[in-house]
Amino acid sequence: MIEVRVASDSSEVDEALELRRRVFVDEQRVTLEADRDGLDPAATHIVAVDEGRTVGTCRLVFDNGLAQLGRMAVDADARGHGLGAAILEAAEREALAAGARRIRLHAQTSARSLYERAGFEAHGDEFLDEGIPHIAMEKALA
Repeated sequence: MIEVRVASDSSEVDEALELRRRVFVDEQRVTLEADRDGLDPAATHIVAVDEGRTVGTCRLVFDNGLAQLGRMAVDADARGHGLGAAILEAAEREALAAGARRIRLHAQTSARSLYERAGFEAHGDEFLDEGIPHIAMEKALA
């Protein structure tokens, strides 16, 4: 059973950062410097843990009623089983609990349908981030 929740300590955050390195740097060829933008210490990290192993993550950065969701990553062998949707649900619950009224993200266009199914709406034109097509998306929270 995979547990999706806020990271409980710094070692779980470190595991989430390592998962991001594997997904973004190794698989997608994003630079490590681009992934490690300095916002992680202030962020809330959501993790998906399967038998002690972090298999999914995202982070939330809060600013004046807005939650910026980013750095969502799922381990290659855990994809295709609804884990992304579960991580989004946990992130939304955490954003609401923190008082956010909206949640915003920059989705890789290949994952756009995941976010649309979760109620996010696209805004603006596609853009490149680290050479990968993205679209800005946003959702009002209850």
